[in-house]
Amino acid sequence: MVELLAGLSENCVRLLDVAAAGVLLSDGRGVLRLVAASSERTRLLELFQLQRDEGPCLDCFRTGTPVLVPELAATADRWPAFCAAADGVGFRSVHAVPMRLQTTVLGTLGLFGSQVGSLDRSDLDLGQALAHVASVAVVNERAAADSATVNAQLQHALTSRVVLEQAKGVIAHVGDLTVEDAFRVMRRYARDHGRRLGEVAGDVVERRLAGRDLLEHARSVDLLPEE
Repeated sequence: MVELLAGLSENCVRLLDVAAAGVLLSDGRGVLRLVAASSERTRLLELFQLQRDEGPCLDCFRTGTPVLVPELAATADRWPAFCAAADGVGFRSVHAVPMRLQTTVLGTLGLFGSQVGSLDRSDLDLGQALAHVASVAVVNERAAADSATVNAQLQHALTSRVVLEQAKGVIAHVGDLTVEDAFRVMRRYARDHGRRLGEVAGDVVERRLAGRDLLEHARSVDLLPEE
């Protein structure tokens, strides 16, 4: 699930006319949590949005409808702290679409642009379609009517994200890498060994798998330069 949502954020950047993307999911108490981001600056901005409790992604989650902001500077009165923070990391526009199944809003997909302007209708429709596919994957259709099951599955995804962040920190420290490079090292190791990303992250955090083993594998496949 964590790898799927990370892939969602990366695919949005690859397929749509956006600079970055982030995924927020609701936990069992209805509180939004960050689960995926396509870049470190996006991760920090999404966390800032959650901490300050203001921003287009939060409004999208609360209303269950898209929040389209082609020019953030023009909405500074609505989200003053968020707009200032977004400008500081180079984002000029945001388009947030809901992740939902039927009437249940699971979270939001935030699409961040480095330029002022609206997304084309085709890009916006594709972004919403990707969010819908991810929503179906998070909670299967049969469980959609069972709120306890929905909450349990969402909580599992959020817990896995915490472990993933911890593992990225370990690998980044051991290899003197950026957090983004550490994620690529861990994901490549998981794929090449036929394992789930969450399992590898758990092994790193619990010290069943040494960070240096992942770094050596990354160098062996030319993902990182030799020391």
